[in-house]
Amino acid sequence: MMKTLIVTAFLAGSVCAPALAQEGAAPTTAAPVAAAAGAPATDTPILTGAQASPDCGGLNNLAGRAFCITAPLSSIGALADAYIADFGTRGWLPAGGDDNRVVFVKRREAGGCDGLQMVAFYDTAKPAIAEAPAYLGFATIPGDVCAGQTPAAAPAQ
Repeated sequence: MMKTLIVTAFLAGSVCAPALAQEGAAPTTAAPVAAAAGAPATDTPILTGAQASPDCGGLNNLAGRAFCITAPLSSIGALADAYIADFGTRGWLPAGGDDNRVVFVKRREAGGCDGLQMVAFYDTAKPAIAEAPAYLGFATIPGDVCAGQTPAAAPAQ
């Protein structure tokens, strides 16, 4: 069974910093790249300590749906932090946080926002040792992720 690890975010009305799981924390159940995923974010840089993984480790049906990198499980948390910092220098803001995904938003000059998500995962069918491969997958989110949501109707009195 595949499980995910490290960073999750849900797009919220306000921007807040993502919460990162502590290394060694119990992984959570696998979460696929959101159904709203667009295309692999192929303009994602390969940072120091990472290698491209075109097949996304053969995990979570992400090949062709996400641009993936791989690194040892022991370093994937620090690498996720480095990607969050790198995206920040390019105008992307994390929109929340949890255990295995970060959703980033970036304002468009003409209005609205672009969306990008980063998901972290590894193969739990194999021993979770420091040298085991772990992955970060990056995919765009189609449409305007900042489009206003209609407020809930006031309760009838």
